[in-house]
Amino acid sequence: MISYKKELDIDNKLYNYLKITGILNNVFRPQKTLKKTRIKLYNTLALPVLLYGSETWTIKAKDARRVTAAEMKYMGRTAGYNWTDYKTNTQITKELKITPILDKLLEYKRNWIQHVNRMPRNRLPRLVKYYSPTGRRNYGRPLKRLLDT
Repeated sequence: MISYKKELDIDNKLYNYLKITGILNNVFRPQKTLKKTRIKLYNTLALPVLLYGSETWTIKAKDARRVTAAEMKYMGRTAGYNWTDYKTNTQITKELKITPILDKLLEYKRNWIQHVNRMPRNRLPRLVKYYSPTGRRNYGRPLKRLLDT
């Protein structure tokens, strides 16, 4: 489900991502499955669920922490660690030789911006990217509306 409210979209994606990684943890136990196999399953099944539509997200620090925590919850188990082992995220990603989700997300965003820049000038995404409103705002507090009360 895609939502136009960014926070709701990230919440839904993280919820579904955690469901899938939980199923992967239950079916393909880290002790009985090769790390390479678990990483391939992760890249095939879990990552696309989280990253679909992420090109347009504005990532805040809180969202970045939540995404990283969700990723490390799975990757820590894949590497054979639990939370009491005190391994840092960078140690785990270097050991498993994976790129963090946030780096992939930023790469997706860069690719999307390059794609928009290559579009013809009359396409809507390009118009929205370069839109600049004209005119001036009124001074003072905005007028009260029924929705504001």
